[in-house]
Amino acid sequence: MTDVAFVLGTRPEIIKLAPVIRACERFDVAYAIIHTGQHYSDTLDSVFFDQLELPTPDYNLGVGSSSHGEQTGEMLIGIERCLVEADPQVVVVQGDTNSVLAGAIAASKTQAQLGHVEAGLRSFDRSMPEEINRIVADHVSDYLFAPTAQNESCLLGEGIPAHRITVTGNTVVDALVRNRELARQKSTVLADLGVVDTDFFVMTAHRQENVDDDGRFRDILAGVERAARVHDAEVLYPVHPRARERIEAFGIDVPDPIRTIDPLGYLDFLRLSAAADLILTDSGGVQEEACILGVPCVTMRDTTERPETTEVGANRLSSSDPDRILATATEMLGGSREWENPFGDGNAAERILQALPLETELRGVAL
Repeated sequence: MTDVAFVLGTRPEIIKLAPVIRACERFDVAYAIIHTGQHYSDTLDSVFFDQLELPTPDYNLGVGSSSHGEQTGEMLIGIERCLVEADPQVVVVQGDTNSVLAGAIAASKTQAQLGHVEAGLRSFDRSMPEEINRIVADHVSDYLFAPTAQNESCLLGEGIPAHRITVTGNTVVDALVRNRELARQKSTVLADLGVVDTDFFVMTAHRQENVDDDGRFRDILAGVERAARVHDAEVLYPVHPRARERIEAFGIDVPDPIRTIDPLGYLDFLRLSAAADLILTDSGGVQEEACILGVPCVTMRDTTERPETTEVGANRLSSSDPDRILATATEMLGGSREWENPFGDGNAAERILQALPLETELRGVAL
C-alpha cells in the first residue's frame, strides 16, 4: 500500500508539490506520482521534473488538450485506474486545474482520503473554470491545507469544519527558498535574452477569460504596450501554447515593445522574474511569486484569489482596460517594494505531512 498518491498535471502543480514530494523522501513516506499530462508541451512538463530533481512519475496518462469535459473525463477514468493499483492511504492534489478536479472526484470514489493543497482560495468569479474546480476540490476533501488565515476564513464561511483545515503557508515559498539561488547560479537567461542591466517587464497571459476573447486579448496587449512605451522598457512575454494558438487564430500583431519568446523552464523564468522591474500577469501563481520575490505586479484581471498580495501592496488589479493597465503599472513602479510576505516561512510542506494521517517523525514536532 502506498502512503500518498500525488495527482498533478501542470507546471504550477509540479513546482508547488515538489517540496511536499521531497519531504516525503526525507521522512520515509511511500508515495506515487500520477501525472495526467494536462500540460503536453515538453517545455511545460518533463523539464520541470529534471530541474526540480524529481523522480519520473509512476503513471503518465498523457491526456493532453481537449474540451474541459472531455479532458476531465479522460483524467477521471485514468486516475481511478491508477488509484486502484497504487492503493494509497491519501491522495493529494494542489490548486485549481482540471487535474485537481478529476483527482478530487476520483479519490472521493475510493477508500482513500483526500488532501487539497492551496485550499480556500476564492476569486468569487464563478465564470472562471478554476473557481469551480477549487470549490469542488475543497468540499470533497478530508484535509484542507489553507495557505493563509484569510483562506481558512473562506472555508469556515462555507461550512467546512475547522478540524479539517490546517493553515500551512504556501509551498511556493518552500520552492522559492530552495530554487532562487539555484536559478542565479545555473540560469543564463538574462544574458541569452540580452537584458543584463536593462529595464524590462515580464508579461504572462494565458487564462481562458483573457486569451479566448479577441477584444480582451487585444486590449491587454495595447495596455502593456502603452506601459512599455511610457516607461521605456521592453516587455518579455513567454507565450503559453494556448495564447500562441489564439494569437494566430485571431490574426493579432503583437506590438513592437512586446517581445514574444518560447515558454521558459522554471529556473529561467524564476531568474527572469526576479530581475524584472515589473510583472504583468493573469496567473495566480505568478502573483504569489512576484510578491515573494519583491517585484511589483499588475494583475490583468477583474478579480484575484490572492487578495493578500494586494493588501500588502505588492499587486494591483487593472482589468483588461488599456488605460487602467498603464495607470496601474505607473502606480506600482512608483511605489515601495518593502512589503511583508504573507505566504509563510517556507515550512509548508512539513506542516502538510504533519497533518496527514501518517506515522512520520514529524508527529508532534513544533513547526
